[in-house]
Amino acid sequence: MGRKDASASKIPIDHYRKQIGKQDYKKTKSVLKATRLKAEAKKTAPGIRDVALIIAAIAILLVAIYGFFYLKLTTEVDLDLDLDEN
Repeated sequence: MGRKDASASKIPIDHYRKQIGKQDYKKTKSVLKATRLKAEAKKTAPGIRDVALIIAAIAILLVAIYGFFYLKLTTEVDLDLDLDEN
């Protein structure tokens, strides 16, 4: 008697799942393919936050390189030296 009660509780769920499966099957293959491609594109697309972080990292790197070269390549002009000594 316990088995009969346990199997009866699964029947509505299985019936519901079969109905959902039938509804999906009624859709055309092109609609299902488009839905799947849209979901995959949404999952793999980079977010705005990711793009902003990458752009910020590149900008910081460029500023650091510019600052390094600016400090290393600038020379102070010594005003005490005469350029016309020759």
